[in-house]
Amino acid sequence: MCVISSCGIDPGAPSNLEKARYEYRSHSYSFSRERYTAAVQIRDHHQRAIDRLADAYRDDPHFRGLIIGGSVAKGYARDDSDVDFLIIATDEAFERHRAARDLFINRTDLCDYDGGFVDGKIINLAFLEDVAEKGNEPSRAAFQGAFAAYSHVPDLDALLQRIPVYPEAGHDERIRAFYSMAFIQHWLFQEAERHGNRYTLTRSASQLALFTGRLILAHNRRLFPYHKWLPRALESAPEKPNDLMACFNNLLSEPRGDHATALFEGVRAFQDWGVTDLEAYTWFMTDVEWSWMSGRTPIEDW
Repeated sequence: MCVISSCGIDPGAPSNLEKARYEYRSHSYSFSRERYTAAVQIRDHHQRAIDRLADAYRDDPHFRGLIIGGSVAKGYARDDSDVDFLIIATDEAFERHRAARDLFINRTDLCDYDGGFVDGKIINLAFLEDVAEKGNEPSRAAFQGAFAAYSHVPDLDALLQRIPVYPEAGHDERIRAFYSMAFIQHWLFQEAERHGNRYTLTRSASQLALFTGRLILAHNRRLFPYHKWLPRALESAPEKPNDLMACFNNLLSEPRGDHATALFEGVRAFQDWGVTDLEAYTWFMTDVEWSWMSGRTPIEDW
């Protein structure tokens, strides 16, 4: 059942976030970030929320394990960040929750910091196995840094390690597709600016930033972490044009033709992507405009 309740305050807890800012707990949890391993440092107030969350469900026979994810697990958390989690239900419990359209758990009563809450989704083991086998990049990236706070599932840690892995299958196709999409969005931006079409201008600027970014991430064989974390992922990518982030940010802050061209041409010149202009136009027609004919997943969801 989805529970929303008021937060109880631990008398021994920090009175405000300013005090909590300096409270950290070194953790034994470690995780693979594609090419390296780093230990997670979790703030004390987040760790207390995790401990209480685990205690709340550990002995419930309907739930087999608790996975901590999000910014807390990745090491990106702010003082006031919520604690994201997935809870593994038995197949029977999962089907009951899905039939009731009740797959979320949001609780404030487990937190003792201002504005704190835990925010979770109910899944089953088959969901994790499916993500490991065929998940798209954002679904895989969501498990970067994820760890089990408790588990009654044999070999859960090994399964979690299989998920946040860049999929080599289809790599060359993604490179060509992301380049072609960036090419088309640059052309659309120029057309929108010429015609004064503000909607297309704004959308093509965002899409140009997205697909030049996805192209560089794919070149580095790094997962696309979905939109919220795209700039952070690009900043950490080792192989990219020197001025990529400046061009990326300039286009988004001031959508202008010269900014769009600077971003696209900088990425185009970074290496030979193996796609001619004609091939890019043709790809857009057959794989985007005509995608309804094949029923294939849209490129935005790859």
